[in-house]
Amino acid sequence: MEELARESISLLARSASHSDPPRLGSFGAVFIMLKSALGAGLLNFPWAFQKAGGVTTAVSVELVSLVFLISGLVILGYASSVSRQKTYQDVVREVCGRAIGQLCEVCFCFNLFMICVAFLVVVQDQLEKCESTLHERWMPYHWYTDQRFALFVMCLIIILPLSIPKEIGIQKYTSVLGTLAATYLCVAVIVKYYLMDSHMAILTLGSWASMFSVVPTICFGFQCHEACIAIYSSMENQKLTHWVVISVISMLFCLLIYTLTGVYGFMTFVIPKFEHLHILRGWGIGSFESRCRALLTVIWITITLLIAMFVPDMGEVISVIGGISAFFIFIFPGLCLVFIMQNEPVSPRVRVVLTVWGIITIVVGAFIFGQSTTIAVMELLDKF
Repeated sequence: MEELARESISLLARSASHSDPPRLGSFGAVFIMLKSALGAGLLNFPWAFQKAGGVTTAVSVELVSLVFLISGLVILGYASSVSRQKTYQDVVREVCGRAIGQLCEVCFCFNLFMICVAFLVVVQDQLEKCESTLHERWMPYHWYTDQRFALFVMCLIIILPLSIPKEIGIQKYTSVLGTLAATYLCVAVIVKYYLMDSHMAILTLGSWASMFSVVPTICFGFQCHEACIAIYSSMENQKLTHWVVISVISMLFCLLIYTLTGVYGFMTFVIPKFEHLHILRGWGIGSFESRCRALLTVIWITITLLIAMFVPDMGEVISVIGGISAFFIFIFPGLCLVFIMQNEPVSPRVRVVLTVWGIITIVVGAFIFGQSTTIAVMELLDKF
């Protein structure tokens, strides 16, 4: 779903880069922000609530994280207005310098790559459940009913044809399915809980370490920051106060969906069983460039498909993506704020306060990245 939303965002950015007048209204901005944020992370929130030690602890972590999430969106909108750039990478390069801009581009590509892996892991998980039902009720196991083969076929006949074209505007229609799917999942989990014969008590376990360990999941779930600058640049009303309202509304709606799914999923599935729930610029339509784009797309999908097939644990993928998300939500916005305050004509008191907040944001992001990456590496080493 995030991938589909990014196509809409790229169309907005491309329109802005051609100096077209912005036409995006408030409703459209909120809708695209939601499409970019709501996605595969939704499936991991019940697990995150269990790992955090219960509903109260998990919601507290969400609310604290929400302050930094909204702050990052506001900072990025402000940085875009100051630098007059219309994409995340261009803003970071213009404000923070070429070296940090190049680091941003590397992180951006890696983050998108891992998000592709995460989506394929989710698809394979659903195909595995379909395969199990198929074998139990209708037919024995065959190589062509294996979920890995089904995932390969899906990539070949659905994902690849939608990814190769330079302009894939049809995705702006299919992306509606993503928002409906997120809403359906939330409603289904709530209904499932109230249809249960007995309702279990909420556990309250965990530690400070377990609380921090779920922050990457929250970052991944709420991440729409790499898209927000293109959205802001395409809005009709680009006043910073209006952007603050858009950011707050979007994050609060995401908080509602994620919290309801996390709470009821935790009480429905986790407590009774204690189980985990399991770039390039567009090229012209020339023969050589077209073939190169097709080749790169095939390579990209092939590599992500292979990784998804042999890394079936969604938690492992989320931990990696959540760590990288810290760059886009905390570190790069904090750097932008610190650099901007060096030249902005503001009062000394405001400059000091905002610079300190930028430094705090950078430190928090560095901690989240280091902690989540360390845990991911340690868990990987334990398996070997």
